Amino acid sequence: MLDNNKKYLSALESVVNTNIDYTKLNNKSILITGATGLIGKALVDYILNLNDTIKVYAASRSIESFEKRFQKRANLFCFNYELEKPLDTDIHFDYIIHAASNADPKMFAQDPVGTMTSNFIGTYNLLEYARKMNCERFLFVSSGEVYGQWDGESDAFSEDYSGFVNFTDARGCYPSGKRAAENLCVCYKAQYGVDAVVVRPSHTYGPTQLKRDSRAMSEFFTKAVNGEDIVLKSLGLPVRSYTCVFDAVSGIVTALLNGKSGEAYNIANKESVVSIASLAEKIAKAAGKKVVYDIPEDGVKGSSNIVRGVLNGCKLESIGWVPVYDIDKGVKTTLEIMEDEK
Repeated sequence: MLDNNKKYLSALESVVNTNIDYTKLNNKSILITGATGLIGKALVDYILNLNDTIKVYAASRSIESFEKRFQKRANLFCFNYELEKPLDTDIHFDYIIHAASNADPKMFAQDPVGTMTSNFIGTYNLLEYARKMNCERFLFVSSGEVYGQWDGESDAFSEDYSGFVNFTDARGCYPSGKRAAENLCVCYKAQYGVDAVVVRPSHTYGPTQLKRDSRAMSEFFTKAVNGEDIVLKSLGLPVRSYTCVFDAVSGIVTALLNGKSGEAYNIANKESVVSIASLAEKIAKAAGKKVVYDIPEDGVKGSSNIVRGVLNGCKLESIGWVPVYDIDKGVKTTLEIMEDEK
């Protein structure tokens, strides 16, 4: 299991930051939704390893999925919860990190309604709990997709940028749902005084990826670890910011502890900006394989049409975040851990 993998645990330890006062979490209870997702799994492990006084409630629809992924620990609890329902519990959570959402292009195409509702209705239900129970802080894990289309001028999206999102297309379910949920966080702060912050991760990869994940970068890693050539379904020209999951979780905790209430923070490493094709080449080279092209005539359903999605991470760095994994180190570490876990 990953939480016994020495390389994985070492990678989590490498992003523990001396700039951050983690003692704020001592003897606190934290609810993490999306705890069995790519980011959620690493986030649970990261927080649990900070110290043994933190109680982590890992929310999951499936107890079976929880038990398969996490070993028993005295301060880890499975919290069976469906986002579409109000959070009805006597447990007092000091912090809530809402990281649950469809993030898979196939799901955007197959379940755009569920993608929207998990973001907006799910966020509403959790914010209502935070309001009623006077939680110390609510953190919403949004996405760099909220920025929409590139204007052709900005080198990288800062947190005040807002580009075009086509909400007449069902593919807009993901960025539109994230935008609406972000605004709901701001509204709860303005109207009810709920302490809420938002993080916007760039494209996140790592050894915690799900087997069913159909995102291009995840498929690249799966192919490489299985000893297969990487297949590109396009020319791979779009340029993206990529973040290794270890840096992503340290960024989330940095914003949780040091972020200003009501504000949003990009999670993006300036040393990890590459095209999709370049990412494929880096993964293939590290695995001793090659990249081949198989471009369908009608394109890939659910894929993004954003040609440049580069995020500026300076704001998060200004409050103490220090990214550790550039694209080459992140790819190498991910492949090594995935190879161990085969």
